[in-house]
Amino acid sequence: MRTVTDESGTRYLLLKRSGESSLVRDPDSGEERYLDNGELSPAEGESVLETAAAEVDEPIRRLVSAVHDDRTLGLLLVLESGGPLSARELLGIDALCESDLHGTLAELRAAGLIEERDVGGERGYGTTDLTTEALSSLRGE
Repeated sequence: MRTVTDESGTRYLLLKRSGESSLVRDPDSGEERYLDNGELSPAEGESVLETAAAEVDEPIRRLVSAVHDDRTLGLLLVLESGGPLSARELLGIDALCESDLHGTLAELRAAGLIEERDVGGERGYGTTDLTTEALSSLRGE
C-alpha cells in the first residue's frame, strides 16, 4: 500500500495495481474505485499511515492525538458539559495536583481542544467547537 495522487492532485491509497488500472481508496470518503495507471503518480513525502488516518474526521483525530488517558478525556467531558470552569474549580474536581492539571490544560490548549475563558473574573477554560464535534461523534450523536 502507498499514497498516490491523480492528475488533479487528489490523494488516494493504492490498494491493488494491475497492468492497466489500480484499485484506490479515497481517504476522505472511503470510496474505492479503479483508475487508469497513467492517471496516478506516487505522492512524494506522503506517509501511507497518515493518508489512511485521513479517513477519520479531523476533530476525532485531534482528540485521539491529544487525549492520552481517561482523566484527560474526563476533563474534556466535564468542561464540555459543565464549562467553562475556572482553574480553581478544576483543581477541586479531582486529585490532580496543580502542576499536572496545568500541564494537561496546556496540552489541550495546544491541540486546539480547549481555550482560555474568563469565568467570574478568574482564568478559566472551556471546550472549543472542534471538541464538541469530536465528543458528539464519539457518543454517536
